[in-house]
Amino acid sequence: MKSVQFKTLYLKKRFPLKISRGIFSGSENLFVSVSDGKNVGLGEMCPGMTEGAESAKFGQENLEEFLREEDNLSESILETYLKAVDFGIAPCALAALDMALWDLRAKEANMTLFRLFGLSLPKVSTSITIGIMTPEEVQERMRYLKEKRMLENLKIKLGSPEGIDHDKEMFSAIFEALQNSFTKLRVDANGGWSVEDAHKMLNWLQERNVEYVEQPLARGEEENLRFLFKGRPLPLFVDESCRNSKDIPELSKYVDGINLKLMKCGGLTEAIRMVGVSRAHNLKTMIGCMGESSVSISAGAAIGALFDYIDLDSHLNIDPNPTSGALLVNGIVTPQDVPGHGGNLKDA
Repeated sequence: MKSVQFKTLYLKKRFPLKISRGIFSGSENLFVSVSDGKNVGLGEMCPGMTEGAESAKFGQENLEEFLREEDNLSESILETYLKAVDFGIAPCALAALDMALWDLRAKEANMTLFRLFGLSLPKVSTSITIGIMTPEEVQERMRYLKEKRMLENLKIKLGSPEGIDHDKEMFSAIFEALQNSFTKLRVDANGGWSVEDAHKMLNWLQERNVEYVEQPLARGEEENLRFLFKGRPLPLFVDESCRNSKDIPELSKYVDGINLKLMKCGGLTEAIRMVGVSRAHNLKTMIGCMGESSVSISAGAAIGALFDYIDLDSHLNIDPNPTSGALLVNGIVTPQDVPGHGGNLKDA
């Protein structure tokens, strides 16, 4: 019989992240431990309104209610996942339980999680995210990234509430700071543009060697993506608009790829299914993150070999970081060669 324990920790961001919907300086995350009496699997939840649980407290109560029925924690991880979905568990809370169960399963098999899934180590380097900021703040952030040698891929948050002129000013400050570098540039508008502004920005960004644009329109405006898709100058990805595999067939008509996140979809079980459905619809895939520590990032890195693009950098912006796990090796978020996903709480 398995036992489940919970722990809550506040994770403070070194640099507050400003996006089109607001500013995030940190989060109180829930850590879920599942034990078989010999091994312990660890999972993590980063709360979010659109992920079904606005707080760690809500997520814990949600899981405790589900786990009161002993039969809900099945030997089959897929069966547990499906029961949790039917029960109505918040996706971010389910993600914590699901990754803890996979971590435990790999430890029971004395295997790294990526090998348990039949995968190799990831070979794609991660993007490093830069939030919306002033040109002056850009200079400070760029100095830090140059010092840490984290300039291979930058994901730049645009969609400023101040409009596309502010977007252009900020992007230009970054672009100028990167002269004579080989940095790959990606843009995420987090749904901050209108169709008209998105048209203007797609053309403007294409002239500045951007690779792709993510979530140009707000969630709920998916039908308007068709106005951008035809004749698009850059590949279009969606993030907030794609919650799980059921969303993919319809979205595939209007986008080139999806950004999936464990907190959105409910964990590794659904993430792997989303990759399969995406490939069946000829879409590119990306794995992203929210405000997670090295625990959830390590779980994501375990399936990193499945993705065309990787955006697993939230743990690099936590200070102090109470967790350990996947290492940044030549820009690649790399799972450690230990049983499970390798993510741990430092005081455990």
